[in-house]
Amino acid sequence: MPDWLSPAEWDALRLSLRVAFWATLVSLPPALLVAHALARWRFPGHGLLNGLVHLPLVLPPVVTGYVLLLTLGRRGFVGQYLDQWFGIVFAFRWTGAVVAAAVMAFPLMVRAIRLSVEAVDPKLEQAAGSLGASRPWVWATVTLPLILPGVIAGAILAFAKAMGEFGATITFVSNIPGETQTLPSAIYSFLQVPGGEGAAARLALVSVAVAMTALVASEFLARRAARRVHGR
Repeated sequence: MPDWLSPAEWDALRLSLRVAFWATLVSLPPALLVAHALARWRFPGHGLLNGLVHLPLVLPPVVTGYVLLLTLGRRGFVGQYLDQWFGIVFAFRWTGAVVAAAVMAFPLMVRAIRLSVEAVDPKLEQAAGSLGASRPWVWATVTLPLILPGVIAGAILAFAKAMGEFGATITFVSNIPGETQTLPSAIYSFLQVPGGEGAAARLALVSVAVAMTALVASEFLARRAARRVHGR
């Protein structure tokens, strides 16, 4: 283990990567469904769904975390039943950090995928359907390959967003070293103690490096997927 990061700093980095990975993974299936619904379907409540999806982008993150605490906390509307019936607890656990990060990253993923779906010519899907293919098969064999660049870009951007999430996370799961202390929380903690500026600066550099790597990877993979889709 390199000595330029302390064990506590490595713990925060590992936890952030773990939280961001699972937040992205659990967000992807519903993001695909919601993005497709918003792009292709018209139904009562379409505008409401669109507003709810993008609400975390405009609400203060602390408010989002507070809503999660009221909903999924041990005494929350849903959380009390998850605890009593299934023994599932999210508040003040690393799994709660996953939930908070997923909620905050979800709008970015949905938006990227939705734009890709809207760019696909519906006539291609209709042509496949006219040949007898079922809707799920058309989506899997026609739509999904065409929107793959947007899916990749959305997933990586969501990962980067989850890595940097602070307000909703610290409100919902607090800042417990080794359990819920992610990179942003660790930076905040180090800045509150005398002599912690060096550790905060190191973690800030790590955060910048991870974010830039994610953005570059997103652009590269999206372009590569686009070339494969278009046969270039």
